[in-house]
Amino acid sequence: MPNSWSVESLGSLTNKVGSGVTPKGGSDSYQSSGIPLIRSQNVLWGKLDLSDVAYIDDKQHNKMKGSFVYKNDVLLNITGASIGRVAVSDIDEANVNQHVCIIRSDDLHPGYLKSFLLSFQGQKQIEQCQAGGNRQGLNFEQIKSFKIPFPPLPEQQKIAKILSTWDKAISTTERLIKNSTQQKKALMQQLLTGKRCLLSTNSGFSVRDGFAKSKLGELPDDWNLSLIPKFYWFQEGPGVRKYQFTETGVKLLNGTNIQKSRVDLTTTKTHISEDEAYGGYKHFLADSGDLIIACSGISVDRFDEKIAFLEDEHLPLCMNTSTMRFKVKKGVKASLEFLRYFMMSPLFKNQIRRQITGSAQLNFGPSHVEKCYIALPSYEEQERIAAVLINADKEIDLLEQQLADLQQEKKALMQVLLTGKKRVKLEELE
Repeated sequence: MPNSWSVESLGSLTNKVGSGVTPKGGSDSYQSSGIPLIRSQNVLWGKLDLSDVAYIDDKQHNKMKGSFVYKNDVLLNITGASIGRVAVSDIDEANVNQHVCIIRSDDLHPGYLKSFLLSFQGQKQIEQCQAGGNRQGLNFEQIKSFKIPFPPLPEQQKIAKILSTWDKAISTTERLIKNSTQQKKALMQQLLTGKRCLLSTNSGFSVRDGFAKSKLGELPDDWNLSLIPKFYWFQEGPGVRKYQFTETGVKLLNGTNIQKSRVDLTTTKTHISEDEAYGGYKHFLADSGDLIIACSGISVDRFDEKIAFLEDEHLPLCMNTSTMRFKVKKGVKASLEFLRYFMMSPLFKNQIRRQITGSAQLNFGPSHVEKCYIALPSYEEQERIAAVLINADKEIDLLEQQLADLQQEKKALMQVLLTGKKRVKLEELE
């Protein structure tokens, strides 16, 4: 620790640590406009998200004078799954409920305090305060007891300014990812319905007869609209029992092994013996190139991440319950990549959802898939569509890697700046 620094309790450096209450009447008291009421869902990791902020009227706001929020107040989530998330208020007047703590200080730069609370040292103290508790939560005395490195204010300002540069780069990259993802979804919808053709065609459009077919909307007349089993073979994994699990042998595929459209078997501990795998379960052994999906307990938003291709490095691998695999049927000219993007689209998801009405998650199997329709253009068009969407995915993957690199760089920088291991040049402070 530099000689000009000290370690202080947060409470000795603050003139307010406290939270608000839920207004009388709860959500029924919220207004369409007025004074923003900041709740835990509005406090993210390092920034405020006011896209779904609630509002209260002036009368209610004035009843909650003890939890007025001003610009540059530091806000910390103190309950529930989002505990430890921190942001700095960038609005002049607001209020908070009981799940968000206001930390106000004349001695600490808000950007510096935010960065410390988000750092390894800050988050560790938050976690330690919850040890042994049945419910995640922080009280004000615990927050005041946090130990924080305390450099002179000009140095705090410089540290906050440096880290804000990384924050801006991270935010810019996140926006690029969001925009690219939205553009890809729009492109998928156009390509998978023939609204945008990559090969020249004079085909007209029409809505096909029949309730299920009509739900896919207008499609090119020269596209083959048929049930999925006409083109693709699929199989659900067996329900392997716990008593059959072994520590070695052939790995069993679980839905958790499919993450962000990739297969990760590094943490898999569930196996089945080779005798059983190559015996009674031989027909459930997966092949390289199989398209696999998780088909149980997945939200609609996350389903896109639960579709991937198997490669040689993943084998041998046995299918398991709540997973399915797909192949192109023998003698059929169809693209498995095209099927992958079709299953990511609303064209497939909506057909599944209509069969499982009332469920907030996608839980389905072969009996549901076999009732779903897919519209296939010519094989050449399928291949071109898949190639375009693969390139779109690669652009998003590159941005996500850039984001991960920026986050890691910032994390390393926080570690040295917030401990004084790397000193800043104050003459550069504007």
